Amino acid sequence: MTEFWVSSGHHLTQRTAGGGLAVTDELILAYLARPELVPPDEACAAERTLYAGLKAEPRRPVAAHEIAAIADADARENWEVILAFRDRLLKARSVEAAYLSLARGNLQGVPSLFLNQLVHLILRNALDGCDDPFVLRAGELFFRPQRVSFHEGRVLLADAEVIAAREGSAPLSPLVAMLGKEAANELDVLGEANAWTYWSRSDAFTMALDLAGSQGRAGLARVIEIFVRHLLNAEVRVTPLDRLEDPDWRWFVGLDAEGTRIGNALWRGEALDAAARARMLAAFSLVFEDPAQVEPSVGTRPVYLLLASPQDKTLQLKPHNLVVGLPLAGGREAG
Repeated sequence: MTEFWVSSGHHLTQRTAGGGLAVTDELILAYLARPELVPPDEACAAERTLYAGLKAEPRRPVAAHEIAAIADADARENWEVILAFRDRLLKARSVEAAYLSLARGNLQGVPSLFLNQLVHLILRNALDGCDDPFVLRAGELFFRPQRVSFHEGRVLLADAEVIAAREGSAPLSPLVAMLGKEAANELDVLGEANAWTYWSRSDAFTMALDLAGSQGRAGLARVIEIFVRHLLNAEVRVTPLDRLEDPDWRWFVGLDAEGTRIGNALWRGEALDAAARARMLAAFSLVFEDPAQVEPSVGTRPVYLLLASPQDKTLQLKPHNLVVGLPLAGGREAG
């Protein structure tokens, strides 16, 4: 099996009997090693003592007075957030169960960085053994913000962090500068000819995905199927759509904030203006294999999934919308 997404930290975990990932000391230590948590040179003695104690015993309880003793207010807040997050992980029977608890609860106060890292880890587990680079590249949308650009009939999604780094520190090529093209067009677009290179670049996130192409949309459909099956124990069939022409909508899920906004407008019967239609990136139908798992009001009717580009063209897919937004008749989770 070809390795991919080592940066997810999946090698720091162990599978549970139910197929989920156990929260290990090594995983907690990886969070503690993040640069945001390593005490800076000017950190007070209380923060250094706390950090050293957690590195030696990552599961140990932390008393409120230990955090209160930290001199810097921002550092106190950081530690309150990470320790609350750590405790949620430790209370859950698996990484997947922890994510479900967070997604179904109140996400306020949980940094998106932590949520994205959990999804990265969960998808690495769910996609273990996958040999299709188009599926894996589409999976990156679940945990990496993307920059959207339109070029010669293609809808290109490129890693937003990679693009920001290129725009900030690397000069654009003379051709790109001359033509005024977006920086995303400098990246290699995943295709049949270069798909073999994905394996060595999967942790660099340097390949763009053409979402207007059939392989890009099919890859994203497949990831959605796997994500739903892994987390919700529900078999679904997801099909890319060229257009939405159903007069009898029963349910939809926005895969991002703009997709939700557009879906709500369509649900209310509002006509979309040209700008809103142009921002639509993809639409899918989702059908449950077992109608007994679905709310009776939906039954065998498709659930529509909408993905759209925000005005700033920075796309943040919201996988937790699939957890809380699908019309399940009863809760189902992975182990």
